Amino acid sequence: MAKKLPVAAFTKAVMRSFMADSGLEPRLLGKHFRISDATQGKVHFELDIHKDHTNRMNTIHGGTIASLVDLGGSLAVASTGRFKTGVSTDLNVSYLNPGGIPGDKLTGVATCDKIGKTLAYTTIVFYNGKGQLAARGSHTKYVAGTLGEEGPFVAPPEFSEDLD
Repeated sequence: MAKKLPVAAFTKAVMRSFMADSGLEPRLLGKHFRISDATQGKVHFELDIHKDHTNRMNTIHGGTIASLVDLGGSLAVASTGRFKTGVSTDLNVSYLNPGGIPGDKLTGVATCDKIGKTLAYTTIVFYNGKGQLAARGSHTKYVAGTLGEEGPFVAPPEFSEDLD
């Protein structure tokens, strides 16, 4: 039987799976994205803004932030113990202040506000390098059937090695 991982290690294992199996996250975020902390229901992350993340005005692209709302919501769901994080049913982003330019760091906090049998509701906030609230988002996910047979906080071995 596979062993249960601590919340932060488990959430990083889910991120490792996104980077291995997704088409978008490794292309868009590469090695510029990292989880800095994770507790049950809350994930802190950082993005080193690179030219690939920007619009033609050389500031972080709204689509990059929208993708981070999607990923952040998924990681918040993961931090509740689900390796499979469901599918999106709704996503919203409000842009409040400039997020930054290449060389800056964007930080974010994704929170799973409520998770039930079928839906999970998450909020994600982003702060620019000046500490200003740059954007906030919400992400609703359909999560029925996402809790694996082995229970919460168990990741496949190929994604959980060296994460204890």
